[in-house]
Amino acid sequence: MNKNTLRRAARLVALVVLTLTGLALSQTATQTTTPPPDAKAVPAATAAAVPAGVIPAIDGGIGTCSADFTVTDADGKPVYAATIKVHIEYGFLYLRKLDLQIGTNADGKARFTGFPDRVKHGLFFEASQGDRVAEAFDDPSTNCKNQFTVVLRKKP
Repeated sequence: MNKNTLRRAARLVALVVLTLTGLALSQTATQTTTPPPDAKAVPAATAAAVPAGVIPAIDGGIGTCSADFTVTDADGKPVYAATIKVHIEYGFLYLRKLDLQIGTNADGKARFTGFPDRVKHGLFFEASQGDRVAEAFDDPSTNCKNQFTVVLRKKP
């Protein structure tokens, strides 16, 4: 190969990389502001309307994995209306992002569904109520259906 052929090949590769990067960034800009069309949620504010036997659930709509939570206090009693949050980075180059939040029922239970099985750094869940917090970590690539019992403690 001569120098001109190598230069043309390098320019073509650079053009393809720039085009794919621009495409990925443009899709990310539209996806981060709009949740997936099939995302369903029971807002934390309406947790009071959910009977004790019904577990509030939110569907991210981007996969088949799930996480079930039971939130308790230091005495082991269920915590009503605790908020559980998660931030998900997924998709091509993990540029798509989704934030989900749900409140617990009277039994201290809540469910997240529709997670992808491949995420950038796993999923960090944060449960809180007032001045008490708890955290949980899930790696959907190793355990797609997980159950957590988290104990809320005062912030240090």
